[in-house]
Amino acid sequence: MNAKRVTTGCRLLALAIAACAATWAVQAAADTAWRDALDTPAMKSPLASRALLNGLANAGSRLVAVGQRGHIVTSDDAGKSWQQAQVPVSSDLVAVAFPDATNGWAVGHDGVVLQTTDAGLTWTRRLDGRQVGDAMVQYYAREADALSAHDPKRAAALLEEARRFGVQGAENPLLDVWFRDASNGFVVGAFGLVLHTADGGGHWEPWLHAVDNPKGLHLYAVRGIGSDVYIAGEQGLLLKLDRGDTRFRALETPYKGTLFGVTGHARAVIAHGLRGTVLRSTDGGRNWQQIPTGLQVGLTASAQEADRRIFIVSQAGHVLASSDDGASFAPVPVERAVPAAAVATAAGGRLVIAGPRGAQSLSLP
Repeated sequence: MNAKRVTTGCRLLALAIAACAATWAVQAAADTAWRDALDTPAMKSPLASRALLNGLANAGSRLVAVGQRGHIVTSDDAGKSWQQAQVPVSSDLVAVAFPDATNGWAVGHDGVVLQTTDAGLTWTRRLDGRQVGDAMVQYYAREADALSAHDPKRAAALLEEARRFGVQGAENPLLDVWFRDASNGFVVGAFGLVLHTADGGGHWEPWLHAVDNPKGLHLYAVRGIGSDVYIAGEQGLLLKLDRGDTRFRALETPYKGTLFGVTGHARAVIAHGLRGTVLRSTDGGRNWQQIPTGLQVGLTASAQEADRRIFIVSQAGHVLASSDDGASFAPVPVERAVPAAAVATAAGGRLVIAGPRGAQSLSLP
């Protein structure tokens, strides 16, 4: 496996992240006091909110954005001004999620998982890539007998895969995170990595055995919609958690290109990805319809106004909106085009977009 493959088909972002990571590596090599990014707290910078930001989430009325070199910034005025948080690592961060107004999680390069319990002001490292491999090997060695009873060949392959992750250490990034509440959540990432916790990050259980992803395709998004959980990834891979047997099962869709995100509510599930692709299901993922957008660029992120309009943004700065549960999308006129890696709605009828130019707050019509 080669972690450079992660940049293929990733959100706008992957190229930008790789460029920033390369620059950081050059600077670090020239610094005689260099330390691993996992052991180096993020530096304070007045430009943190204007540099590359890859993830964005609502924490109650607060906005929290994450980005390069461990930068995390928060806003309490709908994205007009930002304050930088205290972060114990300087690894590039990719995604952030809050199940409630105070408890949040962020993930990124080096397999890092961060947690906050004060709405994003301070963060604690709960996992990193140096620990993931050993945890996976221990789990699959312990569960070998039970797994072998069903499929001995698969059990051996899982243990070998876990050992490969262990050898690679912190090479593989985590690309998204979602928590149902303060205790139960998933992180997903490169080469099909899925980890689950039921105790707020105290212990992490690998789910390679419980995901229909035999090729080990990259997983770009995980999201809870109603009582269901979906994962989106490469080559049109779309998975849904079968709550009956705790397994993510592959769904049949009409599109075989990369999917970057999933959003929706009880009435409809929306997936989006490369080449302006939007897919919609109104029956829990059993059937999908491709929704025309008129775009041929990557649709990188999505957000909702409570249970009303659905927004999807692109790597080129387009903003699409739907007022009919995703049955159709129309372009939204904005003050200026902002290339997007992430998006969130905010108070006062505003849309906040994060990307290569930092965080931008736009007024909505």
